[in-house]
Amino acid sequence: MRNNGLKITNLLGLTINKNFIPSVANTIGTDMEKYKVIRKNQFACSTMQVRRDGKMPVALLKDFDEAIISQAYPVFEVINEELLLPDYLMMWFSRSEFDREACFHAVGGVRGSLEWDDFLNFQLPVPTIEKQCEIVAEYNVVQNRINLNKQFIQKLEETAQAIYKHWFVDFEFPDENGEPYKSFGGKMEKSELGDIPKGWKVETIGEITEIKAGGDKPAIYSVIKTQKCSIPIYSNGIVNKGLYGYTNNANYPAGSITISARGTIGYSELRSESFDAIVRLLVVMPKSQCQSIYLWQNIRTMEFDDSGSVQNQLTVPQISGLLILLPSLDILNVYDSIIKIIFNRIKFHENINEKLDELQTVLLSKLAMLYN
Repeated sequence: MRNNGLKITNLLGLTINKNFIPSVANTIGTDMEKYKVIRKNQFACSTMQVRRDGKMPVALLKDFDEAIISQAYPVFEVINEELLLPDYLMMWFSRSEFDREACFHAVGGVRGSLEWDDFLNFQLPVPTIEKQCEIVAEYNVVQNRINLNKQFIQKLEETAQAIYKHWFVDFEFPDENGEPYKSFGGKMEKSELGDIPKGWKVETIGEITEIKAGGDKPAIYSVIKTQKCSIPIYSNGIVNKGLYGYTNNANYPAGSITISARGTIGYSELRSESFDAIVRLLVVMPKSQCQSIYLWQNIRTMEFDDSGSVQNQLTVPQISGLLILLPSLDILNVYDSIIKIIFNRIKFHENINEKLDELQTVLLSKLAMLYN
């Protein structure tokens, strides 16, 4: 069904990690009536480039009653929900074994597309509806805990950003008496960035960091984390913080900042462990570890201008020439000690979610036992 009359404006994209996300596509001048309508409990998928990506993107719409998606995505639904639960079917699609089967059959074209008829011929175990409800409920208990942790992480991140703004935008960091600096008459002076606290400096990012562009995909590479490949690889993406896969060698240290440099430019992340980075990603390495968190939060507030090309992009010289405010070292040290408490708490909940993700993988793998 097409979006006749432009009744629906909520445009979604489909990720390789089997989720719907708000679309970032440039739709200026696009005929939105040609987009497909998808409704709650319907699926959308992509059968293109399955073998190249090692996964088949397929997702179940749960968060909206209806939305529109690209006409390139097939939309389908369960015929009889008294025999097959959409959530149970989505669990089956989420299994790594399903992706391997899809890759095996994806032989079309240079990049390995999956024929629609082959997809329709995939088989899966269909237990009683009672058993399906039990399986889905067990899985959702874990998923709900993951979602709660994500909400808590978001609150912690908002708290850290609020402190950053209070200290370094409003200049209300505590003075020597513990009072808000600007409100209690702290001295200010002129700079290229406007009025700043007396004694603070303005530098370029290039003067206080080393900046490199990501390279080619490493020769030793794995989609999943293994004993041999445990070093994360990051690429130019937002989903899952840009995680591309894993390798055996780290080219960049913990405390570095990655910035997306092509397409959706400016998305940044502070990396808490050593890693590798591939094309379309810039890596900013602070010369002082004390500056890592402050520098990242500063970069997050920046508005990046593209180079004027058809596709937005950032370059090393562009990032290097950007101005940044450098507070006094004693203020930075106090700020760093406070924010690290929040960031350690964030990392704690992220680690819990990693374990919960592993538990979900175990639950999904048990579905194959239903064949027996």
